[in-house]
Amino acid sequence: MEADSRFTALKARMADIPSLLRLINSFAARGIMLPRTEFEMAENVRDFTIAVEGSRVVGCGALHFYTATSAEIRSLAVDLEYQKHGIGALLMKSLEDEARQFGLHVLFAFTYVPGFFRKLGYREVERGELPLKAWKDCLRCPKFQACDEIAMLKPLSEEYHPQPERLHSELISLPVVRL
Repeated sequence: MEADSRFTALKARMADIPSLLRLINSFAARGIMLPRTEFEMAENVRDFTIAVEGSRVVGCGALHFYTATSAEIRSLAVDLEYQKHGIGALLMKSLEDEARQFGLHVLFAFTYVPGFFRKLGYREVERGELPLKAWKDCLRCPKFQACDEIAMLKPLSEEYHPQPERLHSELISLPVVRL
């Protein structure tokens, strides 16, 4: 579905953080995505693209880098009043275009709506195909022990070749701090 022409995709600004928090945390309250804090949003606002109608933020999504060639689509949300107007697809096109500009080879997402991602060329994958670093946010999820999200992946270039053992080796080891 193509987005209605009254909607525009733009890079988020610091002034958009309150709107982003309202949107994301409304979905988090329903257990659909992880909640975000104002601090997290300020740290990561450059990852976000927003969909606006006039000056109202009606949707958002983030492109979060994990390796030199891969990124996660995260916090994809469209205001309930505005769903089924092509806004999700508009955001995804913008995020995928940005990923290509950065020379990424693959995008992935964890989702409860795999049908939406399938329509955009994503396929369901085993979690082992994804970088372990992507799991750091999972540690604070209330569903961590019984995750029911579906991992989806979309190659952006012919240079992408799944190598799970290589992806796992990209995990940065952190020093042990003793108190």
